[in-house]
Amino acid sequence: MNPITFFKASGSGNDFIIIDNRNKVVDEKNLSDFIAKVCRRKMSVGADGFILIENSDTVDFKWRFYNSDGSRVEMCGNGARCAARFAYINGIAGTRMSFETDAGVISAQITDHRVKIGMTDPLDMRMDYTIRLKGGPLTVSSINTGVPHVVIEVKDIDPVDVFGLGREIRFHPTYAPAGTNVNFVSLRNDGILINRTYERGVEDETLACGTGSVAAALITAYKFNNPSPVNVLTRSGEYLTVHFMKENDQFSGIHLEGNARMIYKGDLWEDAYR
Repeated sequence: MNPITFFKASGSGNDFIIIDNRNKVVDEKNLSDFIAKVCRRKMSVGADGFILIENSDTVDFKWRFYNSDGSRVEMCGNGARCAARFAYINGIAGTRMSFETDAGVISAQITDHRVKIGMTDPLDMRMDYTIRLKGGPLTVSSINTGVPHVVIEVKDIDPVDVFGLGREIRFHPTYAPAGTNVNFVSLRNDGILINRTYERGVEDETLACGTGSVAAALITAYKFNNPSPVNVLTRSGEYLTVHFMKENDQFSGIHLEGNARMIYKGDLWEDAYR
């Protein structure tokens, strides 16, 4: 294969490899293995996720999104913002755009390095139910904000074993066979929501999760009647802003806003995916 041009992007600490695949520069054969290899840290480029930008017959473009293990998933909020800014920088779309995802059509608006995306309406919201873990019963809530998320309220977020507890819940029989992402949230007195996320497919805590931040914001808004917008402090130290409308316990008009940084552009050589 010839070298493949890519961009490295970061959305509030969630990092991605983005490739313009409108001319089918990426070989479909063994694609999941290829993605897993180039997303390896220290051994290759390294990333939380992998994005292919492709042609659409109806909107500005469509994407395929993959976790770092090569698994394809429906939606990623931070990845969507990065994809939108990539499309703008590369002349694929203007400052306002729409693009296809496996979760539906997403709209986006670019303002300098910040991007605001319109999210799909949430599904399957369940509040305060109990699952049994090795350490005993645990009360959780859950919601699908494009992908499934569990939300757990904690008083002190720093000592939480995000990897250990998150991994156990991610693979819990309640969420089989697809599994779930897991968020640990704490509401500060000033209204800031702190969120830490174990991401399915990355299989570790990430520095930020867009759909997880939306899930945390909506669950806490439902329970405590928090007004829109909600500012979410991610593990990277950067903020995501979640906008929404709530009527009769139903959410709509959901938007996720935050930065989308284009870090560098390069070429993938064969050594990157050996």
